[in-house]
Amino acid sequence: MKKIGFLTLLMTATLVVTLAFPAVAAGPKPPAPPTPAVAAVPAVPAVAPPPERHPHIDEALESMRAAKHHLESAEHDFDGHRAKSIEHLNQAIHEAEICMSMR
Repeated sequence: MKKIGFLTLLMTATLVVTLAFPAVAAGPKPPAPPTPAVAAVPAVPAVAPPPERHPHIDEALESMRAAKHHLESAEHDFDGHRAKSIEHLNQAIHEAEICMSMR
């Protein structure tokens, strides 16, 4: 019974040491390649890439504008909740438009 306990302790210690020092087992890292020298010739300015499209924001704006239209054409005021919803939609539309301007 003592042999099983000793073997269990030995295997556990081996596992802990192996997991604690994985970098040593991997060996030394190769040296980093030298960085190239900077050229004395000025670089030609690159053409700016076209603005990035944001299809999710475009779709969200369309949905918010449609929801606002539905609320505006609703017959009941719902104790002021309809007006508050329209106000929140206006704020959300404004924020989404700011996102679109940051292309």
